[in-house]
Amino acid sequence: MGTQIDLHAKLKRYFGFDNFKGQQEAIIENVLAGKNTFVLMPTGGGKSLCYQLPALILDGTSIVISPLIALMKNQVDAMRAFSETDGVAHFMNSSLNKMEIVRVKEDVLSGKTKLLYVAPESLTKESNIEFLRKINISFFAVDEAHCISEWGHDFRTEYRRIRPIVEQIGRAPIIALTATATPKVQHDIQKNLDMLDARVFKSSFNRPNLYYEVRPKSDPARDIIKYIKNNDGKSGIIYCLSRKRVEELTELLNVNGIKAAAYHAGMDASTRSINQDRFLMEEVSIIVATIAFGMGIDKPDVRFVIHYDIPKSLEGYYQETGRAGRDGGEGICITFYSYKDIQKLEKFMQGKPIAEQEIGKQLLLETVSYAESSLCRRKVLLHYFGEGYPEDNCGSCDNCLYPKKEFEGKEFMLDALQTVVEVKEKFKVEHLINVLVGDSDSTIKSYRHDELETFGIGCEKPAQFWNMVYRRALIGGLIEKDIEQYGVIKLTDAGRDFLKHPKDFMLMEDHNYDENEEKLQEKGGVSALDSTLFAILKDLRKKIAKKHELPPYVIFQDPSIEDMCIHYPVTLEELANIQGVGIGKANKYGKEFVEVIKKHVDDNEIERAQDMVVKTIINKSKFKVHIIQNIDRKIDLEDIAVAEGLSFEELIKEMEAIVFSGTKLNIDYYINRILDEEQQAEIFAYFMEAASDNISEACEEFGGDYTEDDLRLMRLKFHSKHGN
Repeated sequence: MGTQIDLHAKLKRYFGFDNFKGQQEAIIENVLAGKNTFVLMPTGGGKSLCYQLPALILDGTSIVISPLIALMKNQVDAMRAFSETDGVAHFMNSSLNKMEIVRVKEDVLSGKTKLLYVAPESLTKESNIEFLRKINISFFAVDEAHCISEWGHDFRTEYRRIRPIVEQIGRAPIIALTATATPKVQHDIQKNLDMLDARVFKSSFNRPNLYYEVRPKSDPARDIIKYIKNNDGKSGIIYCLSRKRVEELTELLNVNGIKAAAYHAGMDASTRSINQDRFLMEEVSIIVATIAFGMGIDKPDVRFVIHYDIPKSLEGYYQETGRAGRDGGEGICITFYSYKDIQKLEKFMQGKPIAEQEIGKQLLLETVSYAESSLCRRKVLLHYFGEGYPEDNCGSCDNCLYPKKEFEGKEFMLDALQTVVEVKEKFKVEHLINVLVGDSDSTIKSYRHDELETFGIGCEKPAQFWNMVYRRALIGGLIEKDIEQYGVIKLTDAGRDFLKHPKDFMLMEDHNYDENEEKLQEKGGVSALDSTLFAILKDLRKKIAKKHELPPYVIFQDPSIEDMCIHYPVTLEELANIQGVGIGKANKYGKEFVEVIKKHVDDNEIERAQDMVVKTIINKSKFKVHIIQNIDRKIDLEDIAVAEGLSFEELIKEMEAIVFSGTKLNIDYYINRILDEEQQAEIFAYFMEAASDNISEACEEFGGDYTEDDLRLMRLKFHSKHGN
């Protein structure tokens, strides 16, 4: 009992707290008893105190092995703030000069220093090992211990060498700490540190205040800007996988009046440190970062964490989302997901050692199943960390609030697996889908796969549907991807068994985000669509379309009308910034729209979110001027594409961006060469009557009479003539 009172007194004396959190007290007692200790505690649970307090109480110096220089500096500053003597905590790493190192060593040898933070790289230096052998070490603390495991999300080879070096320096108890570890990683850490005898303290990984949501990645930058502007003044972190994306997004946010700073490993240390401090001091509210940012960043009031790109592993995801709402307040975690990103990550793995590929493949698969799951996201995450979650509905993730529809899909799965067998397990998903939907492109013909039994068997469903079926098969372990062979699909034993003895298999429709957008946005804090105004503007569009004898979508497309109902543009300049409008269209059709919107805003006393129109970084289509000039000179489109270094499809996309934002392009000279008058008239008549200008619907309507490029070029001509 005496120790307990004593511990509370020490806690009060050194840190000013009255009570311990969770299992802190039991952990500290175990460390004080000189036993090996393993602590699994989510971010914000108070891990650091578990070694800081015993270090202050015990004789000698504790050695804290930590992976990040910025993190050490933070921790040392915090410790010094609690103590009268600056020498109580020091760090030794590559950022110190010779004089500073001498001072640190003097303080340590004199017994002043209770905590010495060391980077694993510094620990391996012969001179440092010699020095540490001279001092009385109370215990070793290995922070961010998941770095030891190749199965962890942040593996570092030098962490693997900690145990042998500890042996060289001299045995002392070890406390290993991590905010994230699956059962597999946990075992790996204990084995590698030779501490299988350690007492394990595991706190629940559930963070009840966090809201999890996965959104489709259609226009993430725009969604992010809308979200931030509707959550003005709140701190947030946005994670991207590449440095280039970090810099582009930071620039875009600043252009849109959002104070943001970048953080990635390619920046020099001082810039990184300045940007981190600006974020901590709230000079900027947003940090855009690669995963290098955030380990040990102690900012309790980060209100949202957004993943622009899906992380490579669920552990990484848990660790990064865990930086939101550490004070127990609001924490919104939004991730943008597109299967294309997963394919990009797989490409990066090619050429790596097979063992590393296997691990990477497994981790990615877990991420995909999380993103595509229809189950409660909290349940999936906790299960991944070896923890159950008894509730069926957590009430705080998109899947619990807006469930996806499931249906029995045994027959579809059989067709998909049979196709893998028929092409002798030698092709990628794209090829398999082409066989199923009956798309006889040149590759299919050259392998004579249009003669297979399954050719065209799935033609009543779109390619996107079959893509989902193959992803579910991957997640369900019925097929596997051979990354070495660039993603060739092979059946697993379970897949062969399924073909012999088919059983029920639930498939799931992809989220209909249009239906849920309004609800999801309310939860995520983005202003929802004004449905009254939406109806008014659609009527107005119909009226104007009738007057001009045009289909309504030529005036403004649905996404543009929806955008107007979120942002309430009341001037032509504001209207020009609405998605898919542009200055040309605004001038041609916009006058009545802004008048109606202004009246609606005034009548209903609506407070407009100021400056909510998303600005793009100037000259988004850097080819725009050249394309317009070359088309004026009637240069062949193929030649324009080659000159600009674009594929033909990319050129059409650039042209669409120009035309849909209101600039006319006259490409008659090119169209007249590829389509005769009758064909042009037929396509024109279709667009005039159609409910929308959706290209896949047009392709379906013409049943392959025209290529997709033909139809897209005719749509450009149609919009240029009538829309602009």
